Amino acid sequence: MPIPVWLATTVGVTGVLLARVDYNMVFMKFFRNLSRSKARARLHDNKYAIIPVMLGIEDPIKIKDDIDAENALTITREELEEMDGFDGAPLYLSIRGRVYDVSAGEKFYGEGKEYHDWVGTDASRSFGTGCRGGTDRTGMDCLSESLDGLTEKELKEVDRWLELYETHDKYTFIGHLVDDPVNDILEHIEEEDAALAEADGDGEFPSDDATDDAEEERVVQPGGETAVVEDDADRVESEGETVEI
Repeated sequence: MPIPVWLATTVGVTGVLLARVDYNMVFMKFFRNLSRSKARARLHDNKYAIIPVMLGIEDPIKIKDDIDAENALTITREELEEMDGFDGAPLYLSIRGRVYDVSAGEKFYGEGKEYHDWVGTDASRSFGTGCRGGTDRTGMDCLSESLDGLTEKELKEVDRWLELYETHDKYTFIGHLVDDPVNDILEHIEEEDAALAEADGDGEFPSDDATDDAEEERVVQPGGETAVVEDDADRVESEGETVEI
């Protein structure tokens, strides 16, 4: 019995779509939302929080931006890179410039584990796109902290991950990600040196007249007369007379 064309087409299209699904990311989002549901139930005494969260119809909890707080902690990008779990180091990651200690989730974030690509860096873009290697659809590095070009849906995904780390009972907020001030100073010095070098390269050499003027030396002769000594001609001009010397 021949298979109807419409059935074969449907099966084929379904197979192509399923082949393109990142099942790892699907499961990651499932367990992420499950943890968020538990946190909402715990923090807000809402036992029905799981329903809208798992259906994806909830709004992520907005995290208060306390970056200007007087006692806000900071960590540089160089320091963050060292928090990769190697040699006894803790496991840190950053999202939207907020750094979290996820060492308690070593079975997820440790070396060779599913989430390890996010450790030791700010990969905010990856949280939104789900891309964890190479470049994304915009041509940008998947593990970049830049959110430029992301859709509203992708930005909402970033905020959902941020909510997970902020409200998780085993993950700890460490501080805000900042540039190393020493590097900023060195970069500023390098920029100034480059600007000076460029200015020197564009400068004009003095003209012959200017050089002659610079080489002239004025002297006062007996009687108060002013004389000009020219190095190139070795002459003295005085009272309209030229005297070879």
